[in-house]
Amino acid sequence: MKELFRRIRGSSTPGQFLLFICLLALLSFFVLLPILQVIYVAFTQNGRLTLTHFVNFFKQASLNEALWRSLWVGIIVVFFSSIISLPLALFTTRYNFKGRLIVQTLGVLPLVMPAFVSAIALQTILGRSGMINQIIRIFFGTTIPFMDGLTGVVLVQTLHYFPFILLNSVSALENSDLSLEEAGRNLGAFGWKLFHQITFPLMQPGYMAGALIVFIKSIDDLGTPLMLGYHKLLAPLAYQQITAINGNSTMGYVISVILVLLSLLSLFLALHYLKQSEYVQQKSGSSISRLQIFGWKGWTISGFCIILLTFCLLPHIGIFLMSIAKSWNFTVLPKIYTTTNFTRVFADAPKMILNTIVYAALAALIDIFLGAIISFILLRGKMLGRTILDFIATLPLAVPGVVLAIGYLRIFHTIDLPIIGKPLTETWLILVIVYAVRRLPYTVRSCYATLQQIHISLEEASKNLGANTLSTFTKIVLPLMLPGIVAGGIMAFISSSVELSSTLMLVPRNEMAPISYGIYLYMQETTGRGASASLGVIAIIIVSIGTYVVNRLSRHRGADKI
Repeated sequence: MKELFRRIRGSSTPGQFLLFICLLALLSFFVLLPILQVIYVAFTQNGRLTLTHFVNFFKQASLNEALWRSLWVGIIVVFFSSIISLPLALFTTRYNFKGRLIVQTLGVLPLVMPAFVSAIALQTILGRSGMINQIIRIFFGTTIPFMDGLTGVVLVQTLHYFPFILLNSVSALENSDLSLEEAGRNLGAFGWKLFHQITFPLMQPGYMAGALIVFIKSIDDLGTPLMLGYHKLLAPLAYQQITAINGNSTMGYVISVILVLLSLLSLFLALHYLKQSEYVQQKSGSSISRLQIFGWKGWTISGFCIILLTFCLLPHIGIFLMSIAKSWNFTVLPKIYTTTNFTRVFADAPKMILNTIVYAALAALIDIFLGAIISFILLRGKMLGRTILDFIATLPLAVPGVVLAIGYLRIFHTIDLPIIGKPLTETWLILVIVYAVRRLPYTVRSCYATLQQIHISLEEASKNLGANTLSTFTKIVLPLMLPGIVAGGIMAFISSSVELSSTLMLVPRNEMAPISYGIYLYMQETTGRGASASLGVIAIIIVSIGTYVVNRLSRHRGADKI
């Protein structure tokens, strides 16, 4: 027994090993246990293992259709996202043309707006009575159902998630060897032949990683279908099954398990392609400048990119106009502009804004604390089982928010807290915990990447001068990790501030609700669209500020690598 313990502990200090055990227990309780609880309910009946619930799932035509419809939506969203992303990635990395920097900046702007807010905005722009359809009605006397049914879901998700493919494809192209394409041109390969035979194979690992992330996001998305009133997909069906009868629907747990399996498979494939990207896409010593495009070719590329991105930024235009419109129905533009919507929000829902900041900030602080320690143990620890800790810390990336929320409801709804005297799910703490758990991978990865850049010789020198591990970590490692820690914390903050899927299921009472829940509530009112849009604008401002700070820190960190 002692020999086994010594092998597991490795060469780590007793303090490091104790910290490792505590972290493993903590993450297992708040990450693994809720997921295992969902899996347990889905695979058991009267305490016995069974596949009956899954057999019943596949026997129900409506649920079968929802599964295939969700997969189909994910594939279609990836397809249209690729159509947008690949030309933008190729043009901005391989050519110099007027407006290239503007195109690069606008290309990631859709990520600043939460997906469910995009759904609200696009209804105003492309809905039956929206701006575009009013123009079509004037000239052609008809309307086009852009936002009806699955079409609306695909459109919103495509315009929101395509930057994931764009960013990964751009990264792959920038890290590839341009001399290979130059050699292809010298041998007579141009246009489609060059792209098909040389450029795309070079960018394929990055592209596939981005495409699989888009697929995961699409099938896990709860807010967009709910905002558009379309419930025939897996995520909204799981939400309906659980909330309709107080969490006693086994079918809701079955759907959750299917969502987790699809997400895990997609995440595994994405990581696989990212590893390939690290191996294949290596620059040579020489670099070739971008091709200079002048004249009508340059203007054609610029015009194509600007038109494409203008369409992609329609949600931003729509949400802003809706927030300052007194009413906007059956007209191309609002007839009367007002600040009443913002006045109403600041009068009726100031606590939602405060709640959002408090919950997201607390979650970010928790993630900063845990992320820094976990990354240190993963890179500097010598005990066995570090990969298990890494897996559990990364797992929330592959678990839909609705699934984690269902697990939390199942576990914490019947357990009274010792001091408070009521279940955790009846307090706002449950939101802080679920936000921290869902965003923990962001801070772990950010801290891990920063720590990799810190040479271990600095820590060894500190220990040689008599400092212990704790002193070395707090006085040497932590200050050097600070840019990565802050960047990861802000990423956790901005993504938590617009979290909807787990929020919908775990908000105890309306007075404890954050902005994302307030947007959903206002949208249920016939006169609440303007107020909902105003809250959406506030959410965008919060996310934009956080994104700007992260970008500044990332540039600073890139300039000061150790």
